[in-house]
Amino acid sequence: MRRFRATRIFVAVLCFACLPGAAASALETLSWSQCLDEAASHHPDLRSAAESVRQAEAQRKIVKGGTLPAVSASAGGTRSASTDAVASGAWSYGVNASQLLYDGAKTSSEVKSATEKLKASRYSEEAVSVDTRYALRAAFVQLLTAQQQVSLAEEIMTKRKQNLRLISLLYKSGTENIGSLSKAQADLAESEFEVAQARRALDLAQMVLSTQLGRRSFTPIRVTGQFTASEQTRTPPDFDSIARNNPAYLELTAQKDAAGYNLQASKSAFMPSVSVSTGFGNSSFRQLPPDRTDWQAGIDVSVPIYAGGAGRAGVAKARAVVNQLSADEESLYFSLMRSLEEAWKNFRDASEKVDVQKKFLDAAAERARIADAQYSAGLVSFNDWTIIEDNFVSAKKSFLNARSNLLTAEAAWVQAKGGTLETR
Repeated sequence: MRRFRATRIFVAVLCFACLPGAAASALETLSWSQCLDEAASHHPDLRSAAESVRQAEAQRKIVKGGTLPAVSASAGGTRSASTDAVASGAWSYGVNASQLLYDGAKTSSEVKSATEKLKASRYSEEAVSVDTRYALRAAFVQLLTAQQQVSLAEEIMTKRKQNLRLISLLYKSGTENIGSLSKAQADLAESEFEVAQARRALDLAQMVLSTQLGRRSFTPIRVTGQFTASEQTRTPPDFDSIARNNPAYLELTAQKDAAGYNLQASKSAFMPSVSVSTGFGNSSFRQLPPDRTDWQAGIDVSVPIYAGGAGRAGVAKARAVVNQLSADEESLYFSLMRSLEEAWKNFRDASEKVDVQKKFLDAAAERARIADAQYSAGLVSFNDWTIIEDNFVSAKKSFLNARSNLLTAEAAWVQAKGGTLETR
């Protein structure tokens, strides 16, 4: 008796677990804020950009080391002997220090250039964050839309089944023809295909979002959110200010400034270099440690005279790099202005399109409600009724697509503005 009761409990639990609602509740559910936080911590592109910043920081320290004193120490000894001679040895030690005094601002310009390159790498990291946010948002909207498409496709399929049952009864009663029945059967077949298609799209959207989150294992997930935009479209933005504060533009500006300091450093190739040095130490052939210590101090002056034209060529190359980056900066500004105008236009169009599609949907719903009643009473033909039904289905799909396009257009506008993962 107990075994029979336990079996019944197990079967009941298993059946409950197989219900669609139970399966849906077991899915991991993510909000947009959770997706932002996870991507910021795990996305490989962001980790790569962070390592580039660390490389630039280390390079700046390396270059700055040329402005600091250099100290070195040495010690050594040798001992030799043979069968017919007395053993001998040599011992030495020394400590030396040097400090650069003047090199025509070459080293200081290189330090400033490395500082600007560090800024550029940080702006590059922000630019990567901008692109990552857009890709993440697009994947989030794709999954949110796929979830709604599955629900809508199942709703349409249920309606098509009801229509087929109605037409079948009317056909058997002789009030409808075989053409109407065939149309209802085709509509049902199409809706069943769209359900399967929507479910496959849902699986794809789940995988895409998982990769944008930086996950290595792909498990079914779902997202929660509304098809409403958080950005406002009432006030025209200041495109010039937005473009000049875009991370990509700031990165190129920092690269141009770094090239300017490199140009200054290359001009220093014609300037003398002055440094001081000092040290102490000694050597001994027998006594260890040596019995005395000597010290020395000096100043070194190096004046370049001729280097086969390498100095002039270096200056010419550095100046060409500055000119190239200046042109690239102007070109990027124009490109950003075009992108901002286009993204703003598409965002406003998408926002207004939602309102228009909502009105079409409301009208189609009212017409479908009236047509259902009229067809049941025999007041409209099958052809008129099915056209109204098809228009209602199309209006539902168009409204969902319009809301999805609104979120995608908003994401593109945020990307054009330079919004990073910190932009909620």
